[in-house]
Amino acid sequence: MRIAAVVVNWNGGDENLDCIEALLEQGDGLERIYFVDNASTNGSAERIARAFDGVTLLVNDENLGFGGGNNRGIAQALEDGAEAVLVVNNDVVMPADTVSHLAEVLEREPQVGIVGPRVLYRPDPTRVWAAGGTLTWRQNLTTLRGHGARDGERWRAAADVDYVAGCCMLVRAEVFREIGAFDSSYFAYTEDVDFCLRAAQGGYVTRCQGAVAVYHAPSSATGGGYNPRRKYMMGVNSVWFLRAYAGPEDWCKFVLFDVLTLPFVWLLGLFSGRGKAVLAKALGILDGLRGRRITAEVMRSGYSRLW
Repeated sequence: MRIAAVVVNWNGGDENLDCIEALLEQGDGLERIYFVDNASTNGSAERIARAFDGVTLLVNDENLGFGGGNNRGIAQALEDGAEAVLVVNNDVVMPADTVSHLAEVLEREPQVGIVGPRVLYRPDPTRVWAAGGTLTWRQNLTTLRGHGARDGERWRAAADVDYVAGCCMLVRAEVFREIGAFDSSYFAYTEDVDFCLRAAQGGYVTRCQGAVAVYHAPSSATGGGYNPRRKYMMGVNSVWFLRAYAGPEDWCKFVLFDVLTLPFVWLLGLFSGRGKAVLAKALGILDGLRGRRITAEVMRSGYSRLW
């Protein structure tokens, strides 16, 4: 199986080098690497060009976001004959043979269109960041399986899931050709859930191959963790996802478990330093209801008084 990797960068640093070095160690399991730069201003694209001769560099004139950046790399990979594309965040590192182990699933089980590994926290690999995800229609609409739990046998088992996180997923070329690539209008966050849901509607299974692990430093491009900018974007995109897929019962769950709990979460946030992030999420939900979308401008520090 001819496999290409797509890595999107926006003002990344040393993590770019770690990610690419790990991909190069995949050997015959990975044929080409496309490094897509989203109009970085810190010289990170040039740094990659100097460090790695065998990487194909694609530079965008503007920040197209996670979906738009990946879509450019995916389109080029398919044009160059890739039979599967590994979408991987620049803050992910993987052991040797990770790609070949994931590819074995696609080769063995034709109904599986998307496969991802269990994802461990890079700073603390004894903890799980995600072993796939479940669509709940409650807080943030989804939940990451095993999030924050101690790593163990439960998370190392293979499981068919609603989605695997976009930080690392291997996708058959046929899936992209039949359902399209990522919905770039999300810009960042939720597009991986949307993509896997569309794949399911197209008859494909999404699998978390828990026996395979990678290491992730989550949300590094947007400030990491529970920060206002990230929570704002998640709030906006939650509304657009609901508009696309939710029924009345699903909307009720979201309002009951996410919207109506925000005042209490905000009060708790005052003591934990998360108050601004809660307000940002509330603003994001409101802006989503107003019909606003995430743009590159939102990523700019100082766009809002909240970040």
